[in-house]
Amino acid sequence: MSLDHLYQQIILDHSKARHGSGLAGTKAPDGATTGQSHQLNPVCGDEVTLRLAVADGKVAQIAWDGAGCSISMASASVLTDLAEGMTVAEMHEVIDNFREVLRSRGKVPADPEILGDAAAFEGVARYAARVKCAMISWVAAEDALNQAA
Repeated sequence: MSLDHLYQQIILDHSKARHGSGLAGTKAPDGATTGQSHQLNPVCGDEVTLRLAVADGKVAQIAWDGAGCSISMASASVLTDLAEGMTVAEMHEVIDNFREVLRSRGKVPADPEILGDAAAFEGVARYAARVKCAMISWVAAEDALNQAA
């Protein structure tokens, strides 16, 4: 199995089984501070509302609701798996790295050691119209993280 095929499979799997999806009924852990952000891409209609809780300097919980293309929904799912348990500083670094990879137009390779499954979105960087799809949940997470921290 090629790396491109593996990355495509990760995106497909996460777009179907959306980890962290569902804001209704989620309650932040006791003592946690929360932030919430709603992001909309009016060009394509992708929409994400993400709530993030921080406790003891770490991301304690992420939950989100959204509608959009498979790239935007898969990206939110991958973000959820990656972020929980990270320190606030680590989370900012990962968001910055993901942004750098996606805005590079394919010039900056994704490092799976840093991005985990989010490295699967490296190919999106070659399609400018799709970068916002992959970034929408990450922008929401950055905003929510800044509110909570």
